[in-house]
Amino acid sequence: MKFNFTQDQLAKVLTHNKDVAGWYTAMCDVLPKFEIDSELRVAGFLAQCAHESNDFTVLQENLYYTADGLTKIFPRYFTSVNPADYAKQPEKIASRVYGDRMGNGNEASKEGYKFRGRGPIQLTGKDNYTACSKAVYGDLRLVESPDLVTTDKEAALSTACWFWKKNGLNEIADRGDVVAMTKRVNGGTIGLDDRKKHYNTAMAVFGGKVPEQTTPVLTENLRVGSRGDAVVAIQAKLGLNADGAFGPGTEAAVKKWQADHGLTADGIVGPTTYGKMIG
Repeated sequence: MKFNFTQDQLAKVLTHNKDVAGWYTAMCDVLPKFEIDSELRVAGFLAQCAHESNDFTVLQENLYYTADGLTKIFPRYFTSVNPADYAKQPEKIASRVYGDRMGNGNEASKEGYKFRGRGPIQLTGKDNYTACSKAVYGDLRLVESPDLVTTDKEAALSTACWFWKKNGLNEIADRGDVVAMTKRVNGGTIGLDDRKKHYNTAMAVFGGKVPEQTTPVLTENLRVGSRGDAVVAIQAKLGLNADGAFGPGTEAAVKKWQADHGLTADGIVGPTTYGKMIG
């Protein structure tokens, strides 16, 4: 690794983990393969994964829901069936909720359960298990043996690192932008305070310096089809899922914001709209 951290340093970040030695060994092997190799990148990766997995101690999705919980969390899947017939039965729940999507077979195939969320950053769905396995190993071992993601530390880390690099999180980590990292991992900002706490702890332990945050520069008008950090900035300001892709939903929100602020509601973010919105 370009950046070498110690097992003792890792223990100060993952305070709830009882097997820091095992995770440290696996991280030293896996993280460099995905260029997670600087104070900023390792701190960002640890902060996000530690929140998602309770310090790398919970490596599979909790699917133990009551009937009431099912109707509140997965309402669209339990209107035509009696949720009581599925309550507290993780295999049945996952088979229904994840069936016929993400490459999974139908509910009867039970592939929704077979390819349920696993790993420090939940790898979910047959399509993702397939893509990850091919990218990491060049074969289908994670499809054939998905429990490897919970039983093998290197496999678990590899799935999280694959997601991390595939989604451009190294570059975001280089900016020290915890909010943007969180939105890329979570789709929103759930658990942001805890993620920041882990991040700040890691950076303090590593002795790294967090870059000063800057507002993305608007280099061209933003409209449907635009992508990038400036799009992330306006989506965050509008309370949207900040995925960095300017689609119809972003356009509609921009038009409303423009109308509310006395600007021409054309859904295009030029210098005037951007300056007034972002400052």
